[in-house]
Parts: sequence; structure tokens; C-alpha cells
Amino acid sequence: MAEVINMPRLSDTMEEGTVASWLKKVGDKIEEGDILAEIETDKATMEFESFHEGTLLHIGIEEGETTKVDELLAIIGEEGEDISDLLNGASADSTSDEQNDSAEDSNTETANQKHESSDESSVTESADNEALPEGVTVVTMPRLSDTMEEGTVAAWLKKVGDEVEEGDILAEIETDKATMEFESFQSGNLLHIGLEEGDTAKVDALLAIIGPKGTDVTSIAKNFKIDSEEPKQSEQPEAKKEEAKKEAPKKEPVAPQASKVQESKPSANVSANERVFVSPLAKKMAEEKGINLSQVNGTGDNGRIVKKDIENFTPNQQSASAAKFIPSGQEDFDEVPNSNMRKAIAKNLAKSKFTAPHYYLNVEFDMENAMAFRAQYNSLPDTKISYNDMIVKACALALRQHPQVNSQWFDDRMQLNNHVHIGVAVAVPDGLLVPVVKFANEQSLTQIGSAVKEFAVKARNKKLALDEMEGSTFTISNLGMFGIESFTSIINQPNSAILSVGSIVSKPVIKDGVVVPGNTMKLTLACDHRTVDGATGAQFLQTLKGYIENPVTMLV
Repeated sequence: MAEVINMPRLSDTMEEGTVASWLKKVGDKIEEGDILAEIETDKATMEFESFHEGTLLHIGIEEGETTKVDELLAIIGEEGEDISDLLNGASADSTSDEQNDSAEDSNTETANQKHESSDESSVTESADNEALPEGVTVVTMPRLSDTMEEGTVAAWLKKVGDEVEEGDILAEIETDKATMEFESFQSGNLLHIGLEEGDTAKVDALLAIIGPKGTDVTSIAKNFKIDSEEPKQSEQPEAKKEEAKKEAPKKEPVAPQASKVQESKPSANVSANERVFVSPLAKKMAEEKGINLSQVNGTGDNGRIVKKDIENFTPNQQSASAAKFIPSGQEDFDEVPNSNMRKAIAKNLAKSKFTAPHYYLNVEFDMENAMAFRAQYNSLPDTKISYNDMIVKACALALRQHPQVNSQWFDDRMQLNNHVHIGVAVAVPDGLLVPVVKFANEQSLTQIGSAVKEFAVKARNKKLALDEMEGSTFTISNLGMFGIESFTSIINQPNSAILSVGSIVSKPVIKDGVVVPGNTMKLTLACDHRTVDGATGAQFLQTLKGYIENPVTMLV
């Protein structure tokens, strides 16, 4: 059956998009994950991938044309399939929308198409095809990033019964890239919440229902159906638990987990099913301090643990003494559900590792001049740069001279980039984020240093915007600050290369035939052999060596 693809919402503020280029043409075979087109949003030009397989039967927006979010973009189906009804339906819908003078009237129309890529709150019908009551809107899980397939409700900022104004923040949604605020596009009363905090569901699953106060939406919530999996809830429903107990094979008793040996009374913030209500910031602080949230008394709404509760927490002495009597030799483990970010990292890196033919070039640079240069540079008032800032700048200049290394691989073409956007890997608790320093070759060392510091803070607080993580042409991963002398990295596709930077090591070196004290640093360049030949990668490293070992040349 043919699938209608609408103009996706690729940023939280996007209202319309322009087709910069089509990477597929009518008649082409489409695989799930193929890049259909490049869409220009209000923030950046982004790749839009297909979530369906089949043949591209129709293109609704030509290159250079602009249309609103959710307008017909393309149709994918079986080769030769009749799509005249879909085209006529799309035309009729468009005409109807133009004649609609009221946004409220348009919100009560039936939604016959599945919006694959919209993060705007969607309006739908109940399963028995009865129209929604006047003023009632079904809000679904939004697509807050171009790669997002499911989201987790990190926190609700509104509760059932609250009045909601257009633009109010409804909830914090954890995507595969960051935790983002999701605002309401409607005004009314929050009548129903479909996903509790900590629950995960696919894009377009029921998130909430907004409408006039007092409206009964029980049947709407019960009958709401969408082509996605059921929410992954933190606790199974009781009926399923009982069924699981009946079907589960008998097992030998296992020693209790160490964390449950203590039988102290649960805090007020722990519900009957043992789920802890906690704000994302408080949860992060507790993890950093090693605090067991079940022992913290929450002072927020409904016993929710907030920042000040973690700051004022004093460990229970009884708990500490009880821990001394945990039997030794006991097997124990903690299960940590994979976050959306962790799952996305696993998927993307596995794809890169097993599709791109990696090879590695290892070099060792003399850092004497670089160390002296940095010391002199930082002696200037209000100036502070790191070795990593110097490497970013040196790479940017070298990439301008070796565009092959600054290239990107696509199935049907190779793209040699004349601009240099360098991704700088930043470690965060959930994995790895790669904010991008745009036009790095045109920025000064201090500008690069300021940008990298700002990105690092935003990354650790999950405040990076999507456009700050898009568009890299080359990536740098630095583990030198952890004492790692050398390592290899996986290429951040579609880029052609990534540079791994080790620590500066003091050791004896030979200069002019004499052994003298020295300082060196090892770097490893991982290259995609489809775009970068060995000699090309080696020449890039020679140019990079010239800048690193004689850093004053970066200022010329």
C-alpha cells in the first residue's frame, strides 16, 4: 500500500521547508534509511531519510520550492500502483485548508494520513471513526530530531487539569540526541496524559489530550490507535505481570540484590510500583554524587525530588551500617535501560564500522614548539586556549589544502566540501555528542576556544540545539586529558575521516643525533578508503604536522 510522505518538521521552530535537492527520482527503488532529499529549514539544510521501502511514485515538491510542514512531499509504494486517489485527496485537502478561515475548524478535520516526520501536535480521530469533540486535540509524540524514532518523557511540566496556553512547555522529551522542551501548539485544559514520566514510545504515539475543561475523553484515549508499538513502560501492568508469573519456568532462588538488603521505609516520592518521581536535573546530580534516590525525601509537587533535595541530602547512618552486613561472594548487578541516545550511537557507529572500509594512519608529533607557543599565547590578557583548540585550528587549515579528506561519501556521489565544519566529540553520561565548530578555518584560536567551551557545557546539560550538532565535515576525538597515549575512532559518517588525539608524553627523543628530553603527542587518522587513499591521508598529516610543530604559521 502506498505511503504518503509529508514535509517533515526538522526543527522545533520549523513551519515550512524548501527542497534543496532530491537525491532520488520518480521510479527509483527506496530502502528504509535511504536519503530522499535535502530539506532547507529555518536553521540548516538537513538530510531527510525514508522510513519506508518501495518505489518513489510521485514527487510533490520540486527542487527550490517551499511548502508548509505536513504538506505532500512524496509518495512511496509498489511499482505501478495507482495513486490517483491519494493525489486527488491531497489536492482536495489543500483546497479545503485554503478555504478554512478558522484554525479551530481545521483542527477538527480527520487525519487520514500518517505524519511520519511532524513534531507538531497532531489531530486525529478515535478508532470508531467518530470525529473528535469540538476543541479537543490529540497530542502525539513529536519528532524532535531528524533521526528520532522514539522518545522518552523525562518530565511533565503540566499535570492533568492544568490550563495550557499556546507556547507553554508541556514536557521534557528525551530524544536520541538530547533532552528537549516540547511546547504546546494549542490552548485548553490538559485532559489526559498518555505516557508517564520515564515511559518510552514511538513517534506519533498518544502523548496527551487537550481540550475544553470537563470534556470526557476516556473513549478517545482508549480507542486511539497509531501504527507504532505500545509504550515501553517502566512497570508492566498487573495483568501482564500475573500472566508472566504463570508462564515463567521455575528457577532456583537467587540471593537478593545488595541494594535491596536494606528494608528501610520508602521515601514519599516512591510510588506503589517503586518508580521514583524526580526531575532530570536532580536525577543527574544524584548519579554524579552516587545517591540512592529511594532514600531521598522529595519536597516538590506530589513528593517529586528536586535539585535542593539532592543538595541537602544526608546519607542515612543506619543504611551505611546495614551495608556492612551484606554477605560476600554474592552475585549482583544493576540493569540500566538503554537511552535513546545510547541506542542511536550504537546504530550509527555499527553502521559506520561495518559499511565504511576503515584504515588507520599513526603519527607522532614533536610538541616542544606547541607548548612554548601556547604558554606565550595564554600570557596575553583574557586569553586562554587549549592544545585541543590548536589542533582544531591546524586541522581546519590543513583540510582546506586537502579537500579529499574533507569529503563525504554518498551512495551515488562523493561531495568535496569547500567549507570546513569540524565536529568536536564531547563525552556525556549517556554517551557521546559531537557539536560542530562551523567555518573553523576562518575563526581565531580564541574564537574556537570559546565555542568549544560553550558547546561542552551545553552538551553536558543536554542543551545543545540540533543545528549545533549538524553539518560536520571532519571530526576530532581527544582523550589526551585522560592520559590515553593513542587510540582509534570510528568515522562519523558521512564524513570521510576522524582524528584521534592522545596525550602529550615527556620522554627521551633524538635530535641532531643526540638523545635529549622531549615532549611528543601521538595522533591516529581513521580514513574511509572509498574517498581517501593512503597517500592522500599521509599528505594531510604532513601538512598538519607543519602547523602543529610550527604553530606560529597558523597566524600567518
